Amino acid sequence: MRGVLLGLAGLITLAGPAWAAGEYGVFCADGRIEIEMRTLEQEKTARGSNVCQFGAFDYLSDAQNFVAKNFGSQGATCACK
Repeated sequence: MRGVLLGLAGLITLAGPAWAAGEYGVFCADGRIEIEMRTLEQEKTARGSNVCQFGAFDYLSDAQNFVAKNFGSQGATCACK
């Protein structure tokens, strides 16, 4: 039992930062709305410094609903301020 708890604690430690931030991020990158499974730091590495994050969600459908409600659709224009 103790080994299982230690293993579970290790798994939570490894998955913690990504899980805590949400698996799906809504980003403005290069002036367009995107939904990605990256952290803000990973997105900046991939797209450059002109990236900001508007939200993080555990489910893709929640991220898509947020984008539809606030921006219309993925690919819509946006600006980081």
